[in-house]
Amino acid sequence: MLKNFKEMAELVKANPVKKRIVLCCAHDEHSLDAVYEAFKEGIVEPVFVGKEDEIKAICAEQGFDFGDVAIYNEDDDVEAAKKAVALIREGKGDFLMKGRMQTADLLRQVVNKETGLQVGKIMSHVGLFQVPNYHKVVVLTDGGMLLQPDLEQKVKIINNAVDVLHALGYEDPKVGVMCGAEVLNKKAQESVDAAALKEMNQNGEITGCTVEGPISYDIALSKEIAEFKKFDSPVAGEVDAMIMPSMATGNMVGKSWTVSSNGMMAGIIVGAKAPIVLTSRGSSAEEKFYSIVLAAAASAN
Repeated sequence: MLKNFKEMAELVKANPVKKRIVLCCAHDEHSLDAVYEAFKEGIVEPVFVGKEDEIKAICAEQGFDFGDVAIYNEDDDVEAAKKAVALIREGKGDFLMKGRMQTADLLRQVVNKETGLQVGKIMSHVGLFQVPNYHKVVVLTDGGMLLQPDLEQKVKIINNAVDVLHALGYEDPKVGVMCGAEVLNKKAQESVDAAALKEMNQNGEITGCTVEGPISYDIALSKEIAEFKKFDSPVAGEVDAMIMPSMATGNMVGKSWTVSSNGMMAGIIVGAKAPIVLTSRGSSAEEKFYSIVLAAAASAN
């Protein structure tokens, strides 16, 4: 169990093998700052793709000393994305990060059927949150990739989240399939799906975790409320991963934690050949740094 992001960083720093991060369109001060922090902490070895002169100028101005770092000069964003993806595919990087560019330009190359990074899995967003008033970090998924996942997609979303938690040292992550209520409602598809996912876990079709569903938000995060409602489950008040019924609900819950509750997020895309850090330009330096740390951990698999 990880109580906070600092514990995650210490766990990753203990790995003697530094992960190679490929920063695409690296001519971005904020991204370089986050990568430099991870570099100083001994977590990553960087590889830069982008406008070489601008990258060097930013590093000189900000005092970022990366030593003899590899820089692949690409002035065009699309060509930079192609090169960054090729480096991952060729085994010259362990995970990918978006710099100063449009997300669509990078993802278009990632999902290219001939030259991309798809490996037959579904790609989903895994957000790891440090939330006030909860005693450990918690995964929320999917809040950024799949609009309305069906049952089959939810199975794969669970598998992706569990893989990340296994990489962080969890042996049997507790997974809650979130619904508006903890009682099965056959008129609500998310509730029917949740019950089916629990049954699939019990039947051995979903492994490496304990799945509970349907389960409500309050029960998942509070043992006291679970006891009051007489809801007996190892997931109650101990949830490690919350599987949301839609991207909209995942996005809103995540933002309510970070915007209104002083929470913190680290987010990555998983399910491709390598994890992808896709933080927004408005993300804090801490969020970008811890997203890099999470990707470094996830790339161990």
